[in-house]
Amino acid sequence: MDAPHPAQIHPAQLPTSTELTLDHVAIATPDLEEGSLPYLALGLVPEGPDEEVGSQGVRVRAFVAGQTLIELLAPTREDSPIAAFLARRGPGLHHTAYRVADLDQEMQRLTRLGARFLQDAPTPGRAGTRVAFLHPRWGAGTLIELVEHPTPPATE
Repeated sequence: MDAPHPAQIHPAQLPTSTELTLDHVAIATPDLEEGSLPYLALGLVPEGPDEEVGSQGVRVRAFVAGQTLIELLAPTREDSPIAAFLARRGPGLHHTAYRVADLDQEMQRLTRLGARFLQDAPTPGRAGTRVAFLHPRWGAGTLIELVEHPTPPATE
């Protein structure tokens, strides 16, 4: 028997959070230069240099849009999830990502609520983050990423 879908859980069992924020929206593109043109035309500014995330087989270019990023994802190898996505669906929205304070704790909490993750443990993400992806069937047809940013060092 499958775990309950979030819609089958009584609202009193679900937390309400004012802490959860949209970290980024990810767009799959076969080419970062061509994929960047609309965002540059909108006046968005890249956040630092492009970064390769080897564990995901992607090269990432992030644009600042207020407090959120727009991440363009281009495959670096033919067997990457982004290459498969592009072959199946073409360029476009790949996932939404939400910032969490403690990724391990959030994965445990959501698993108890019946969430299905695409991996058993967090993996390295862009800019020193740790990430985990929720299965799109659990996310109402949308791939959801949870992102934990590194804790900044304490200043004296």
